[in-house]
Amino acid sequence: MPVKNPVKKSVKAKKSTEKSTGLSPRLSTESSPKLPQNVILKGDCVENMRSLPKGSVDMIFADPPYNMQLRGDLHRPDNSKVDAVDDHWDQFASFETYDTFTREWLSAARDVLSDDGTIWVIGSYHNIYRVGAILQELGYWILNDIVWRKSNPMPNFRGRRFTNAHETMIWAAKSEKSKYRFNYDTMKTLNDDIQMRSDWTIPICSGGERLKDENGEKGHTTQKPEALLYRVLMASTQAGDTVLDPFFGTGTTGAVAKKLGRNWIGLEREDSYIKLATERIKKVTPIAENELLTQTLKREEPRVPFGWLIERGLIKPGAVLTDSQNRIEAKVGADGSVIAKTEINQYRGSIHKVGAAIQDAPSCNGWTYWHYRDGKNSFPIDRLRQRVRDEMNAQTSLQ
Repeated sequence: MPVKNPVKKSVKAKKSTEKSTGLSPRLSTESSPKLPQNVILKGDCVENMRSLPKGSVDMIFADPPYNMQLRGDLHRPDNSKVDAVDDHWDQFASFETYDTFTREWLSAARDVLSDDGTIWVIGSYHNIYRVGAILQELGYWILNDIVWRKSNPMPNFRGRRFTNAHETMIWAAKSEKSKYRFNYDTMKTLNDDIQMRSDWTIPICSGGERLKDENGEKGHTTQKPEALLYRVLMASTQAGDTVLDPFFGTGTTGAVAKKLGRNWIGLEREDSYIKLATERIKKVTPIAENELLTQTLKREEPRVPFGWLIERGLIKPGAVLTDSQNRIEAKVGADGSVIAKTEINQYRGSIHKVGAAIQDAPSCNGWTYWHYRDGKNSFPIDRLRQRVRDEMNAQTSLQ
């Protein structure tokens, strides 16, 4: 459950120029500031976000106060006290007060978010429905709600309700028209080549990962596990992006961002959290650039027409392509068209048009539908397209 304080900021700058653990005073809105990166800005998150350049961050991760409305102490069956979220920053006079606070920081966050950026907001049943409604009210476009299922949740000691075993994250684009980033193939690979679902089973923060203060107590009552932020950042950012956390707390977002080669901005007002976060992030070693390989989004790959395969001799005119079941055959023309015959009709056109016509489908990805034979084995022609792309990328890297 969250809460940390103010603001975080991020810019579309791909390279960081500042040290990754600095502490900076709140920016003045009178100067035309460079976007600060890899720093913690102390102060109110709304004021700090309003001082940042508009549209300057690529992604926001927000773990705001949950407004848990706790009444009195909570004890275990052995009468020991539960270290619950009773911090001053989680206390609001009313739902109206909380809604006003939520509307203010989400408005400031939307201003600093790039047009194609996204925001993640995590919460519990205490606040997430109110947050979701305000997100929509302000013009954000909700993409998913992610259920973080805790594999080791705290038991329900009173036995009056179900055990709270999950929290919810809302992932939203800045607007309906945003061309947001989603690293689909990376998520699929991370999940053993199975589509990543919207329910994530990850343990809560515990053991050596849990930060302690000078008295040996929890450094923050709602510290999030690094595994959760790792998946969030891998799903929706790329190396060099700037990630803002308006409620930075003890710096989980900054630590994971630094590890993954992302720039980060943390907003926090509590000195004790800033101290723990600064010390924590200093110890993080970024993953080497040559090891930080992720899969390129399909839309970012160089365009390769089917005809280029013929021009380069990878497929010869007259070659026969088949579907994956070897039931349908198509002959390749010198102009990049294919001709396929059925018992009733003959079709001629692009690999996509003919594939769709044969299946009586509205569309078809000819790159994966049609296969070529290499010895005894059959492969999608997309394999040849990727070979051309690899050559193009290699040439680009040499320039």
